[in-house]
Amino acid sequence: MKARFTMQGPKRVQRDVLSICSLVLSLLAVLIAAVPVHAQEVRIRDLTVEDRAIPIRLMGYGLVVGLDNTGDRVMGGRQGGMTVNSVVNLLKRFDIEVPPEVMRMRNVAAVLVTAEVSPYLRAGGRFEIHVSSVGDARSLRGGVLWMTPLLADVGGKPVASAQGALLISESESGTYRAAYASENTARIPTGGLLEADMARPQFASTSRLVLREPDVGTASRIAAAINKVMGDTTAKVEDPGSVALAFKSDEKRDRATLLSLIRDVLVRPDIPSRLVIDARDGTVVAGGEITVSDASVSHGGVTLAVGTMAASDSAAAKDTTGNAAARGGLRVASGTSVSRIVSALHAMQTPPSEIAAILESLRSVGAFSAEVVIR
Repeated sequence: MKARFTMQGPKRVQRDVLSICSLVLSLLAVLIAAVPVHAQEVRIRDLTVEDRAIPIRLMGYGLVVGLDNTGDRVMGGRQGGMTVNSVVNLLKRFDIEVPPEVMRMRNVAAVLVTAEVSPYLRAGGRFEIHVSSVGDARSLRGGVLWMTPLLADVGGKPVASAQGALLISESESGTYRAAYASENTARIPTGGLLEADMARPQFASTSRLVLREPDVGTASRIAAAINKVMGDTTAKVEDPGSVALAFKSDEKRDRATLLSLIRDVLVRPDIPSRLVIDARDGTVVAGGEITVSDASVSHGGVTLAVGTMAASDSAAAKDTTGNAAARGGLRVASGTSVSRIVSALHAMQTPPSEIAAILESLRSVGAFSAEVVIR
């Protein structure tokens, strides 16, 4: 008996130590989760743009080549369509005549090209472009965008061009990738090249700051922060989306210098509760404070019951961990966070589109008050 005691004693002590460490870690996790989330101070330049610095959007139509039999499924002749005609016209520029009826386009896809550039970008500057298929191509992976003119207005002269190898996001992963991953959109980080100077606004003549996301609370804080640094009458809130600037007539510093100083002023913005859902892969980004109150939603083959809605089943009422219950239902306690509900829905292999619909329905019935953004 003595030998047995000496052998089990260290193991028992080790188990006790592990239990204490686990308890301490759990308490720390609870304390950290209980700390309220506050917005961090950011520079005014990250919240606003100058009233004259509105970005310019460019667009174009082009061809992606080099695909591995995943391009537009069209053939030559009268049914050739835009892809065949585009390739024929392209080859004519090189004095190559090919009858449309013999064309086979499985390695080519017709695409639309879009971009957004700063009005202060000069000729020679590069920018990111986005490419989207307009035909019936199965995938743009591995393709290269042929040089495409970009216009600021339909019917106008090209001001930029785009070309390069396509980059397709690998963010989709796991159970839903095969069914929901889209390979008909891509981007080229530095694929755009500005070839002509555009009309540039006068930076020094800026008289107001425009908020990227209008909010009267954030606008008031921006005006207060500017007045604290530059003087009491420098900034004034015009509306939730605009802060007017009025510089003193006896100011010796030029306006560009003053604007640079203002853009670096720190401010703590008002951040609304917001729930962002990616309906393609089921990714959900939510504020830590967003919880769900009593509600019941049934969508597709999934039924979600929160709080008193789940009390009719005593066994289900005890299931507050987000585990799937019988009959294809999910029952959780009132006050459960959105992130835990989404994790449980993922565990039930609920499609991303259904997760988005369920969360939108919960917001519609008032189960939580956060803004829902589905992209």
